[in-house]
Amino acid sequence: MGPSALIIGASSGIGREIAKELTRRGYQVAIAARRKEFLESHADGDAGVACVEEMDVAAPDSVEKFNRMAQALGPVDFVYLVAGVGFLNDGLDWELEQETIEINVKGFARLAGEAFHLFEEQGRGHLVGVSSIAALRGSAEAPAYGASKAFISRYLQALRFRARKSGRPIYVTDARPGFVDTAMMKADSPFWVASPEKAARQIVAAAEARRGVVYITKRWAIIAALLRLLPD
Repeated sequence: MGPSALIIGASSGIGREIAKELTRRGYQVAIAARRKEFLESHADGDAGVACVEEMDVAAPDSVEKFNRMAQALGPVDFVYLVAGVGFLNDGLDWELEQETIEINVKGFARLAGEAFHLFEEQGRGHLVGVSSIAALRGSAEAPAYGASKAFISRYLQALRFRARKSGRPIYVTDARPGFVDTAMMKADSPFWVASPEKAARQIVAAAEARRGVVYITKRWAIIAALLRLLPD
């Protein structure tokens, strides 16, 4: 039997392509998202999909559903946390900021912690979180989005330190995409735009190589280095 992966946020975009890429590689997967109908269209006829779950990561029952998916898979080799939202919010509309924080911060931390507990119980496992190049610098147009992605990166870093301290074969990957051609891309003049398929391939490859931090696509590491040098 091949490796297994649990993917949260698999109904569209990068998450959906990660699910496809993993099943192509012989993984057994459990997939979840808010829009179950999109998940089922992917799962139909795919023997690699062991479980489909409708899940809102911001809802309290997300942990219960996560554990149900984990039980359906048996030992879980990888957990991919891809679910997220982002809005251009020049007007600082609190409802948009709040939704971003509920999903990208609270929802992410809740499930990242649950995944880590699972791996501690198993004695092994690999958590993959999808952050963003936006984690490196605040955005006047999308304040909560950039801040939430910075939170994700720091949280993943903390879990990576915790994993090393444990001495167990537990790994954590922070995938930081630049522009990817999905509904999440809000830039007026994007450049170096990757397809979701290419982004997914690179994220999966980075996880299998046990990379700690990876920029998607790889050339965005150049932008990351420049952003760190820019003054406020």
